[in-house]
Amino acid sequence: MKLLLTGFEPFGGSSVNPSEQVVRALADQTFEGIALRTAVLPVDRVRGPAELIGAVQHCQPEAVICLGEAARRAAISIERVAINLLDYRIADNSGNQTRDESIVPGGPAAFFATLPVRKLADAIRGVGVPVELSLSAGTFLCNQVMYELLHYLALNKLNVPAGFVHLPPLPEQVVGNLIPSPSMSLETTLRGISAAICAISENLSTKDTKGH
Repeated sequence: MKLLLTGFEPFGGSSVNPSEQVVRALADQTFEGIALRTAVLPVDRVRGPAELIGAVQHCQPEAVICLGEAARRAAISIERVAINLLDYRIADNSGNQTRDESIVPGGPAAFFATLPVRKLADAIRGVGVPVELSLSAGTFLCNQVMYELLHYLALNKLNVPAGFVHLPPLPEQVVGNLIPSPSMSLETTLRGISAAICAISENLSTKDTKGH
């Protein structure tokens, strides 16, 4: 199975992004039966989604997991819904702070993730990592790339399970905060995302077996 895993570069004044760290670490690991392809996306309203779609077109994956950082999250958060709305709380890395705009004018109001979200949550929980199902990916770049990815797959009638997973900040990102904030070590996050990758592979293998 060929799986595309993406993360984001640092943003919002931080020098690191856990999603980038996870992608770069897992790119060097071997998963049985999985050809892992990776990309780190720019935090830019135009280039970020464009590079994601370009990566999909280039590697033609059988599944896609997009990762991003979410401050104040204490658990790995598997997103269920992407909405057709740009409403940036902060500017992207190119200085764009889009407010109250549609991602795709005239497009569907929302898309549900097509990943097996509960199976992913069960797999992550099964390796002792905190995890939750989250309703919405928000209204920043994370939501935008999830929406544009699912819109692209639907438009082109591609049966590729895809979705978005938010990660807690790394401990070094919150250690200086005056108000204590949740975090998760890179080692723990890697264990959880590795379990999710294996769960997607097993889910697709099961479907293939039933189909034959």
